[in-house]
Amino acid sequence: MNSPSHPFPTAKVRLDKWLWAARFFKTRSLAKQAIEGGKVHYNGTRSKVSKETEVGAKLTIRIGLDEVEVEVIALSDQRRGAPVANLLYAETSDSIRKREIEAQQRKVMRGLDIGRRERPNKKQRRQIHQFKQDSDKS
Repeated sequence: MNSPSHPFPTAKVRLDKWLWAARFFKTRSLAKQAIEGGKVHYNGTRSKVSKETEVGAKLTIRIGLDEVEVEVIALSDQRRGAPVANLLYAETSDSIRKREIEAQQRKVMRGLDIGRRERPNKKQRRQIHQFKQDSDKS
């Protein structure tokens, strides 16, 4: 029997349940959709929702624009607080560096406002019409 003193006394855990317990997804349903959609790779390959997670496995998880690479350190099928959930995995240093670089690039791109095409507001339309009328008179 599992010892109660160990914080993670689980022997077998489904992949969707582990992702939920590690707080990568808010619900098991969202974890399931991500796995089925190919956003989670287990040891470099796509896997099924019911795949049993093993300690030492490498997971690549795409969440939004970020891609996180983690190694499973412990198993749990219970969702606990974030500090406890962080003990279930270790993110690779390459993954951390890559995410920080991509976040910086997105921040810079947001500041440049490249490709932003909005319709003119009422004041801008009046100015456009006024400009066109003035240029027609000249």
